[in-house]
Amino acid sequence: MKKTKQDTKILRKKRVRARISGTTARPRLSVFRGLKSTTLQLIDDAKGVTVASAYEKELSKEEQKKTKTERARALGLLIAKKAQAAGVTTIVFDRGGNAYYGRVSAVADAAREGGLIF
Repeated sequence: MKKTKQDTKILRKKRVRARISGTTARPRLSVFRGLKSTTLQLIDDAKGVTVASAYEKELSKEEQKKTKTERARALGLLIAKKAQAAGVTTIVFDRGGNAYYGRVSAVADAAREGGLIF
């Protein structure tokens, strides 16, 4: 049986998640890239708790009208600010089976700019 794009993405996601997990000292920054929006979560896998999250609806009206990559960049800065408020400085990056390109790399670059260490 032929594998679909969704099947291969699920395999990539499982492969990435087998190698990384978030701890209390270094939570996992999980990136969900949907068709319309991007969602970020800082997850402590040891406790099973979300430390902080950022959604596109939290952005200002002007930022919501920008391109998807520019919105992802704004989300990266927002999650960095929320992580600093929660006392988190170092993280583990989980690209969620997506290629490190476009919105995913924009989130990572902006989070680094915001002060997070990968």
